[in-house]
Amino acid sequence: MDADARKIPTHEVTYARLRDRVLFGHLEPGAAVTIQGLIADLGAGMTPVREAIRRLTAEGALEPQGNRRVAVPRMTKAMLEQVAFARLTIEPKLAEMAAGHLTPALIERLQGLDNTVDRAIRAGDVPGYLESNHAFHFCLYEASDAPVLVDMAKSMWLRFGPSLRVVCACYGSEALPDRHLEALAAMRAGDGPALRDAVERDIAQGVDQVRLALEQGSL
Repeated sequence: MDADARKIPTHEVTYARLRDRVLFGHLEPGAAVTIQGLIADLGAGMTPVREAIRRLTAEGALEPQGNRRVAVPRMTKAMLEQVAFARLTIEPKLAEMAAGHLTPALIERLQGLDNTVDRAIRAGDVPGYLESNHAFHFCLYEASDAPVLVDMAKSMWLRFGPSLRVVCACYGSEALPDRHLEALAAMRAGDGPALRDAVERDIAQGVDQVRLALEQGSL
């Protein structure tokens, strides 16, 4: 197979770029953006951008605004409770399932990702925190060998991530959820239930911060 045949299709690259802009909060919830603006920002053609928008709309990560505009949906209390229920049900289970597949090398990789999370927190680097925190969680979840649940978790992060970006930007580095030390200790002990509980507490911390921001009118 030659190099061109191995290239990732343009529409997949465009989808991944737009998904990351949503996931890591580069598109502010409720702020409409034009399709032409996305074409310029992503450096892609009309067709792959429209396809990426279609896929992300189907996933609930974008909503049409009319007049060739789309926006990230604003978080509501009702939506938060549904997303929180899904995340707190699926992700701790993924962590527990992953526990039996963790090798020393994978644990060290997760430790390295958490070191990046810690550096971002110390620097007050919200985008860096969001990206490295996501990498930590899904490096762990992928070890579960449960692709259906992993896909469901990814969908929930698309709905939750933009609001977490707003909260972190408003309240500073002390608001960045991180219970990874507990999770890493459980991994090294080979304790699946403890790993599940640590991940559950980590998720609950972020959910509580978004809930508080909604109550205070910051979202």
